[in-house]
Amino acid sequence: MMDGFERLDGPTEELSAAAMTGTLYGVGMGPGDPDLLTVKAQRILMRAPVLVHFCKRGRRGNARTIADAILRDPAREMALAYPYTTEIHPEHPEYVTALAGFYDEAAGKLADHLGAGRDVAILSEGDPFFYGSFMHLWRRLKDRFPVEVIPGVTGMSGCWTRAGTPITWGDDVLTVLPATLSLEALTERLRGTDAAVVMKLGRHLPKVRAALSAAGLLARAVYVERGTMAGERVVMLADKADDDAPYFSMVLLPGEGRRP
Repeated sequence: MMDGFERLDGPTEELSAAAMTGTLYGVGMGPGDPDLLTVKAQRILMRAPVLVHFCKRGRRGNARTIADAILRDPAREMALAYPYTTEIHPEHPEYVTALAGFYDEAAGKLADHLGAGRDVAILSEGDPFFYGSFMHLWRRLKDRFPVEVIPGVTGMSGCWTRAGTPITWGDDVLTVLPATLSLEALTERLRGTDAAVVMKLGRHLPKVRAALSAAGLLARAVYVERGTMAGERVVMLADKADDDAPYFSMVLLPGEGRRP
């Protein structure tokens, strides 16, 4: 006891160290329409001293574009440009090595900020824990710094809403498939589910169309391009004459389950 106060050197030092550590935020930015940002996401974006977004070299990322109506301070921003996007196959050894190095380097940069007591918010399209690049930095930093994930409206939810297409009824089973799977794998999984979302279309659309046709499901498939964003397009896949598909597009296979 000292001057009426108990000494707390140990815990005080621990609290002081904790106070000097920044928090890593994974901020779900939603599917594209800035009005679909959550209140909590907006609050984090307004106050975080470091704002990080992923992008293709020479371009702005879509997650950053969603935040245009909110962010007005470029000094807080950090762009992380991927070494590759679609130039080589994701399973190519060079791609794997380059991406691993990219995420290691990025994690090091963020660790410097976090270690200096600055909060870092990573802007993530859709939801951070759903096919998000954020997860690669989360895995590298989660055991060293406090982390909070702000969930967001997923791209698929935005797309089936804008398409006016309920995706599951009754006991329907929903399967989410990356279009990067083989034709055989896509066909097998489509045959074994009630409803499906096929993501990451791009150049894989002809393969997805072929898998749906082989599974006898093409007539039900809905193509959605840039759902909730400017330039949105919704059409039955069977009526889409070309095989062009941007990154932000997907195919929906609505379920036909129990409807009392």
